[in-house]
Amino acid sequence: MEWQKYYMDILLVPCGFIIILLYHLWLWHMTRTQPFTTTFGRDADGRRFWVPAMMKDIDNKNTIAIQALRNVIMGTTLMSTTSILLCAGLGAIISSTYSVKKPIKESVFGAHGDFVVVLKFAIVLTMLSFSFVCNTLSSTFLNRVNLLICIPQNVKSMVTPDYLTQYLGKAMLLNIVGNRLFYTAITLQLWIFGPLLPFLSSMLMVCILYNLDFAGGDRAKNVDMDFIRTDP
Repeated sequence: MEWQKYYMDILLVPCGFIIILLYHLWLWHMTRTQPFTTTFGRDADGRRFWVPAMMKDIDNKNTIAIQALRNVIMGTTLMSTTSILLCAGLGAIISSTYSVKKPIKESVFGAHGDFVVVLKFAIVLTMLSFSFVCNTLSSTFLNRVNLLICIPQNVKSMVTPDYLTQYLGKAMLLNIVGNRLFYTAITLQLWIFGPLLPFLSSMLMVCILYNLDFAGGDRAKNVDMDFIRTDP
């Protein structure tokens, strides 16, 4: 392999992937240290109050609890179905003997050839497969929470609000991981048409996710913390 043919793929594609990875590592750090600045930290705090509130008055709020969990299950089911359909479509393209692969091999920038095409599809298929697994596991956890949250409270019951809160947290974490793997796979899928598009789309996706993941700055966090301390 000649460096002149592969240098754009070696430089741009890993750089775009590293940008996404570093952003999520920073997001995880901010969620752990300053949870009220991120939407994930606020959502986790809300779940700690939501589950006990539903279980405390489940006779009157069972419909609300089941509908809320059902909506999340529908979202995870949609993502897992989309992931496996894309895997099937990419697999059909790889095994195709028609001329559909010709424009893929003749991308504007970057390397060409069968090896590079197989490498591109293998990476995208791997990420979509892991996204499918994560969303499927998330649906499994959510279905269990949907069943256990309707159990009447009893002193001897092993299904406590803390237990269900942790269970729901695992389900939501798997949902987040599956969705982010799906987004990254869609970004890397543009590598089929050259290494420049995935690099640009990675930076664009980080900018979009930043506006969605962060709820406010340090001032908002301080206001929220002061409110919690003074809440009777």
